[in-house]
Amino acid sequence: MKILVTGATGHFGSIVVKTLLDRVPAERIAVSVRDPQKAAALAERGVDVRRGDFDDPASLEQAFAGVDRLLIVSTDGDTQTRIRQHANAVKAARNAGVGFIAYTSAPNAQESELFLAEVHRETENAIRATGIPFAFLRNNWYIENEAGAIQGIVAGAPLVTSAGDGKVGWAPRSDYAEAAAAVLAGAGHDNKIYELGGPLRSYADLASVASEALGRAVPVQQVDDDAYAVIMKSAGVPEFALPIVVAIQQAIRAGTLAVESGDLEQLLGRPVTPLVQAVSALTAAK
Repeated sequence: MKILVTGATGHFGSIVVKTLLDRVPAERIAVSVRDPQKAAALAERGVDVRRGDFDDPASLEQAFAGVDRLLIVSTDGDTQTRIRQHANAVKAARNAGVGFIAYTSAPNAQESELFLAEVHRETENAIRATGIPFAFLRNNWYIENEAGAIQGIVAGAPLVTSAGDGKVGWAPRSDYAEAAAAVLAGAGHDNKIYELGGPLRSYADLASVASEALGRAVPVQQVDDDAYAVIMKSAGVPEFALPIVVAIQQAIRAGTLAVESGDLEQLLGRPVTPLVQAVSALTAAK
């Protein structure tokens, strides 16, 4: 059985591959990357490194040849670019005869009003239309998404938010990647939808966790969206990204990430990594 992971040199895919190497022989693992030279270390370990570019459908079809189980890691970019790239990958998987597709999606993707959800809705629908058995890995928020805020706290700033009491299922990226590896290497996941995330917490809860990690009180500064944008700009967020970071706060405030589920623990076979442990790692990051 051959397992292939796309985006294997990225933050998420690289952890999935590392976890798979602890579970299955290297010769059963393949990766699809735009630049195979960047995956040279994986090739040295016996991983089958293949060139696959989401903007080059023919390369994807070649990369997916002979693959039994495929993980499509969602790409970066604007909505229409991502939809097009994902459609290329899904079509290539169908043409190559892939037997199973796992896909990193978003919480409650089919009904969510999160501005990021359209990409994942379209991709889930494209995968369903192939008739290929699938698993949708609907990842909630990575705690690493809050790295800038955590580093600000370390420097003495309060935790600033306009999300009010909105809840988030924060968990470290490594937990989501480990869950993906469990699905790829395991059985019984055909046509399953997994809502993956940690215990639901607000930004006030996150401040309490940061207080525990740092050993000092961390205040929360609740502001409106306009003030949040001004503060983020002063913190160095680029002008083009300000509408995105504000929209994320709005979405959290509206409850779009408040999806309660035990699926992550189920796939991990253990509790989700304690948030204080994950935040402590971010406070130590340079």
